[in-house]
Amino acid sequence: MLLKLNPVAFSLGPITVNWYGIILGTAALIGLLLAVQEGKRFKIHPDFFLDLLLIGVPSAIVGARAYYVIFKWDDYKDNWVDIFKIWEGGIAIYGALIGAVIGAFFYFRAKGYNFWRLADICAPSLIAGQMIGRWGNFMNQEAHGGPVDEEFLRNTLHLPNFIVNQMNIDGVYYHPTFLYESLWNLLGLLLLFWLRRRPFMRAGELFISYLMWYSLGRFFIEGIRTDSLAFDGPAWLVSLVDILWSPMYLLFEPGAMAYGNVRISQLLAILLIIGGFVWIFYRRKKGLAETKYSDPIVSTKQEPAA
Repeated sequence: MLLKLNPVAFSLGPITVNWYGIILGTAALIGLLLAVQEGKRFKIHPDFFLDLLLIGVPSAIVGARAYYVIFKWDDYKDNWVDIFKIWEGGIAIYGALIGAVIGAFFYFRAKGYNFWRLADICAPSLIAGQMIGRWGNFMNQEAHGGPVDEEFLRNTLHLPNFIVNQMNIDGVYYHPTFLYESLWNLLGLLLLFWLRRRPFMRAGELFISYLMWYSLGRFFIEGIRTDSLAFDGPAWLVSLVDILWSPMYLLFEPGAMAYGNVRISQLLAILLIIGGFVWIFYRRKKGLAETKYSDPIVSTKQEPAA
C-alpha cells in the first residue's frame, strides 16, 4: 500500500501548521545553536547571534522572493500584488543567501565586527540550515528531479519506503534531489568543521569554502531538476554547461526544462566557484590574508563578553 506523508503537521482551529514551516524553524534553530557554540570560543555573546537571526531570516525571505520574481518577471509585471503572495510558492535559495548576507553585512558593521570573521562563524550554520531545510521540500513533494523508475530508487539507491513513496507524485516516481542536496550539505558541514580547526585557514576562507562547496553540488544536482529558473543563452554557454555536467550522464539524465536553455543556478554556481578560487588566490598572493581563522575577534565597539 502506497502511503504518502501529510504536509500538514496539525491544525489549531483555522490555523494550519505545515511540516515545511516546522522544518525550516528547526533548521534556523540548529544554525543558531552552531553559531552560538562557536561564538563562545571567540567570546561573542549568544545574544549577538539571536539578534542576527532576527535580522537574517526576514532578509533571507525578502531576498529569496526578490530573486525569484526578478527571473520570473514576465509572470508578475502585470500583477504586482502577486509579488507579495509568497505563500503561493516561488522562492530561491541563492536569493535567500544573498538577502541574508546583505542583512548580516550591515548588522556586523553596526556592531563593529569585520564581516569575514563573523561570516566564517556562520558558514556551518548556513549549510546545516540548508541541509535540514531541504526536507521541507520533501514533505511538499517539490524541488524534485525528473522521472525515474521505482527500481532505481529501491534497488540502486536502496532508499527506505517512506522516501520512495513520497517521491511518487500522481503515479510517477521522481529523483529525490532534495536528498542528494541534503547529503551533499552534510558532507560540506563535516568539511567545514574540519577546515575551521586547520592552522592554514585565513579569515573569510571558511565562508568562501562553504560557497564553493555548496555551488559545486548545486551545479550537478540542479541539472536533474525540472523546476529550474532559466534563460535563453548563447550556444557556447549551453555547450560549456553541458560539458561540465557531462560526468553525470553516467548515472542520470538531465531534467526537462520548462523554458530557456541555461539554468540560472548552474551559471551562478560556476561563477561562485571561479570567484572563490580567484578571491583566495589574490588575497594570499597580495599578502591580504594575514589574519587566521583562529585569531581573536575584536569589535571596534563595546560588546558584552560571553
